[in-house]
Amino acid sequence: MAAFHFELVSPERLIFSGEVVQVVVPGSEGAFTVLDGHAPMMSTIRPGLIEVFETLDRSNKMFVRGGFADVSGKGLTILAEQALPLAELDAAAIDAQIKAADEDVKDASSDEARSAAELRRDQLMDLRSALNL
Repeated sequence: MAAFHFELVSPERLIFSGEVVQVVVPGSEGAFTVLDGHAPMMSTIRPGLIEVFETLDRSNKMFVRGGFADVSGKGLTILAEQALPLAELDAAAIDAQIKAADEDVKDASSDEARSAAELRRDQLMDLRSALNL
């Protein structure tokens, strides 16, 4: 199977850059698979897992929280709002952070503080949901 170039970029860092044979992307209108020679397209991404196949026998999963996927003649580039390798995630720590975020929502002294706490809680819940896949 022919390889193509794939990059996964978050605001903090370059998560992955290399040659792959297949990438499964959680598009906002449904998951889609990119292979070498895929037609050019752009899509928004919903929170979920990206599965990257460096070979047909070896894949890595990464959590993404929103962003854009761009398929072109040069390969696939994903610009993610947030991206983390699944190996770096700890379900117990995420659960504790969700509990703390719930407390922050309850204790918020202003609408602005409440909105920020709710956003953080929602992001953590997206992450926790992806771990259950």
